Amino acid sequence: MSTPQRSQALALLPDKGLPDLLFLLLHGAGGDASQMRPLAQALRGQYPQAAVVSINAPEAFDQVTDDAASAQGHQWYSLQGANDDNHAQRVAEALPGFIATVRAWAEQFDMAWERVALAGFSQGAVMALEAVQAEPQLAGRVLAFSGAYATPPAHAPQEVSVHILHGQRDPVLPFQDQVTAARRLVHLGADVTADVLPDPGHELHAELIERALHQLRTFVPARMWREAMQAAADEDAQPRH
Repeated sequence: MSTPQRSQALALLPDKGLPDLLFLLLHGAGGDASQMRPLAQALRGQYPQAAVVSINAPEAFDQVTDDAASAQGHQWYSLQGANDDNHAQRVAEALPGFIATVRAWAEQFDMAWERVALAGFSQGAVMALEAVQAEPQLAGRVLAFSGAYATPPAHAPQEVSVHILHGQRDPVLPFQDQVTAARRLVHLGADVTADVLPDPGHELHAELIERALHQLRTFVPARMWREAMQAAADEDAQPRH
């Protein structure tokens, strides 16, 4: 597998020693790696021994815009002419390359998939959510900021904790759709949290970042509960002397 291009990424690495976690940060359409800098810095503060890598999407942003920054930005897939009928297909076509990129970064850091987290904003969140639905053992956690599912989830992603973070004032991707998706995932048996905050719009808001850090600190994945329970059961089964 080819080595990821570091020129296309913003990386914060441990001051000493090897990283013990890998966070891959995924910007929105028209953005670039620097869009995720506030999240990258917050993660670095909480996890100083992690590798935090914000990567550029592979395509140049192709929508006409008056925003000079967006005109120089990137996209994971094109939104030109996108609608409810073709959006899911565009995401599906972009997924193989996206999954290969995640695998390449994990390989670069020799990181087990359980210790990889995908954190995406908007279109980047769409890619993260759909990737763990499509590909087993890709990442252990997803932080989805102001995102959405391209297709309503039909199964729980195996051994993945999904953290949905959204603002009630989001005019681009309504928060109600993510609440519905979270309820569906709970019904399917997924590890999922959903935080909808009243003030943020469609943005990587500081309050959403703080809430994400809280979930990372406090949420215990179901697989860890199972492992602890199995260890306790094995200990109880040992003969007593």
